[in-house]
Amino acid sequence: MFKAAVVQASSIPFEPQLSAEKAAGLIRQAAAQGATLAVFPEAFLGGYPKGAAFGTVIGSRNATGRAHFERYMDGAVTLDGPELARLSEVANETGLHVVMGIIERLGRTLYCTAVTLAPGQGIAGYHRKLMPTGQERIIWGFGDGSTIAPVDTPFGRLGSVICWENYMPALRQAMYAQGTEIYCAPTADDRPTWASSMVHIALEGRVHVLSACQAITLAEYPASYREDFNLQAQDADYIMHGGSMIVSPTGEVLAGPVFDQETILYADIDLSIGRASNLDFDVCGHYSRPEVFQLKVNTAPMQAVVFGEGVICEERGVTGIKKPACG
Repeated sequence: MFKAAVVQASSIPFEPQLSAEKAAGLIRQAAAQGATLAVFPEAFLGGYPKGAAFGTVIGSRNATGRAHFERYMDGAVTLDGPELARLSEVANETGLHVVMGIIERLGRTLYCTAVTLAPGQGIAGYHRKLMPTGQERIIWGFGDGSTIAPVDTPFGRLGSVICWENYMPALRQAMYAQGTEIYCAPTADDRPTWASSMVHIALEGRVHVLSACQAITLAEYPASYREDFNLQAQDADYIMHGGSMIVSPTGEVLAGPVFDQETILYADIDLSIGRASNLDFDVCGHYSRPEVFQLKVNTAPMQAVVFGEGVICEERGVTGIKKPACG
């Protein structure tokens, strides 16, 4: 049994160091309430550019949009950067494991990534969003199967699936098959319908689901961003409403959903509930039909350039992560 926290808060868009300092305070607040795990929303470091067009229409981009993208890229973080180093310090200080949504910069490409920080270890794992949704594909690259593995923690196997990846049945199946027990869902989906999906996933995988979404108003974005905003909204209006929640493996909603306010949701997590409920359903075990359905998953890192015979480039500077090192 352990206490989990889901953080529903606004980031400071395009200001990752300030967002990291805000997150540090929220992590300490969760630790003071006895939590040992804190899950943050999608794109908390770097910001989720809700409503921005980046000057794009099919077949055309413009200089203003490129300038906005450059600003967005400048506000992204690297896995070995000072923002995650700062949060690793706070994880060490508090003893919390932290799942943090970031906009990651790797070379000249951005990725929507969920990073797991562990006390005494730093980055214990990370997952790059496999399929950016809709116009997200204009600004974010595509992750690959090398980052879908759950992280082993003292309190269970922790996996992260970001936003509408949760609507990909094959990815969910892959997460269940790897023994995920604590299913983290950082998201930007703030619609009331999201709750139904989280309950379904909890029941399907017999997992605890922890979903975190920002609650942020238009006024919290810089003026240059608001000028490009495509939706009709006033500064005081929430443009991401939250809806964060925690669900048990039996489909019971333990906390949330909460809308239009910053808050931290807490719940006591008992992994034995999921294991016991496998009596009647185990989606990758006795309830599967492998002679009818089989899923093949490619977990190799996919690189555009391979140097040397069969040598895959590794991302440098990420402590604790053993990955296939670029020159």
